[in-house]
Amino acid sequence: MGENVIGVAWNDSYKLGNEQVDLQHKKLFEMVNNLINSCLDGSDVAKLQETLGFLVNYTVRHFHFEEELQLQYGYPEYEAHKQIHEDFKVTVGELVTRFEKSGSSTVLVNDVNKILVRWLVNHIQREDKKIGIFINSL
Repeated sequence: MGENVIGVAWNDSYKLGNEQVDLQHKKLFEMVNNLINSCLDGSDVAKLQETLGFLVNYTVRHFHFEEELQLQYGYPEYEAHKQIHEDFKVTVGELVTRFEKSGSSTVLVNDVNKILVRWLVNHIQREDKKIGIFINSL
């Protein structure tokens, strides 16, 4: 993924093998892309707030589902994975605060793209894949 790429396209390399988690991840990709596109196309503040709020709420629900799945299967790295989720919630909260104070800007769009997209791709490929491998090995 180059620095100038905006958004992220879903592909099967992101699949974990759990249908529900894969569908949720695919939805997260779609929502991040929608947020970035809304910022770029000059959408009004209300639409941006709605999109951002929906993304935040969906992410929290997804993390909860993923954590419950880890507990259900006795995933040994649960605590570390949960902490990664908690740290990301703080990062997203900071982006939301910046948006609420300043509205959309090119800098914010670039940060959303860099932070959300990079985190989502790296987290799925590095951390979530380990969960899929663990569950599939049982």
